[in-house]
Amino acid sequence: MAASEMAALFFLFSSLLRSPFVQSQGLQTGFYDYNCPDAEDIVRSTVEQYYNKDATIAPGLLRLHFHDCFVQGCDASVLISGASSERTAPQNFGLRGFEVIDDAKSQLEAVCAGVVSCADILALAARDAVDLTGGPSWSVPLGRRDGRISSASGANALPSPADPVSVQRQKFADLGLTDHDLVTLVGAHTIGQTDCQFFSYRLFNFTATGNADPTISQAFLPQLRALCPPNGNPARRVALDRDSPGAFDVSFFKNVRDGNAVLESDQRLWSDAATQAVVHKYAGNIRGLFGLRFTYEFPKAMVRMSSIGVKTGSGQGEIRKRCSRIN
Repeated sequence: MAASEMAALFFLFSSLLRSPFVQSQGLQTGFYDYNCPDAEDIVRSTVEQYYNKDATIAPGLLRLHFHDCFVQGCDASVLISGASSERTAPQNFGLRGFEVIDDAKSQLEAVCAGVVSCADILALAARDAVDLTGGPSWSVPLGRRDGRISSASGANALPSPADPVSVQRQKFADLGLTDHDLVTLVGAHTIGQTDCQFFSYRLFNFTATGNADPTISQAFLPQLRALCPPNGNPARRVALDRDSPGAFDVSFFKNVRDGNAVLESDQRLWSDAATQAVVHKYAGNIRGLFGLRFTYEFPKAMVRMSSIGVKTGSGQGEIRKRCSRIN
């Protein structure tokens, strides 16, 4: 890469960290500066406390925010408890981080009751989780209100580990997100984990003739089979980035390029021309730029995603007293 392009990217990224984002879908940075000035610090310290005890909570919080936004928008509906609520849907199996959000919410209610929404806590916690794992930080536009509806059937909008690119593309497009957003946001799998049950079908009888998924590299296949043998524990957790699972970096894209992606949906990003181009752009910058492109693009994609279907203003939603139930 030319030195001029590298310098331009560095300038853009530096500007990103220094300057707040413009208002987005009725949201704004610094929303709580006057009525709850310690809000962001309280969320950050809470996330950091849990992260220091268990670093795997970081991808859990990121996934929690993602799953919330893809169903009825970013309104914390995934946090509501109930027999047929979103969090009971099969697609939300294994979601983690509820206790972190509840802890931050109880602290915020003690200092500024009825002010900070659970939806905003989710957005802030996701940002802080990325930052703690060595990824970028960014200004989070705030002002979301909490939704009053949560239905398990709504989780059908979530991407599936077995989705081909065409289906992934449509699910993202339905929410106003592009192919570029799709690949960039899936890059969060650099710190993610999954269960054997979500990909073991690729390892032994993918074609119903006893063969594995041919897109898995021959060097990686024995490692996956050892982690998830036949009749093994379907709930065993496996890192989605085999090279640096605890660091927010671009090695995930290198794995996709080289046939070392764990999930079928991730590996399929290399089979489509449009998504492959984005994967290649990020994977090709492991050396030299040290992932600068991905580090610059990921916050922008997160701001777009966290603005999906937001409820703002006194006429929409509510500020829940407890995140697990409506007022």
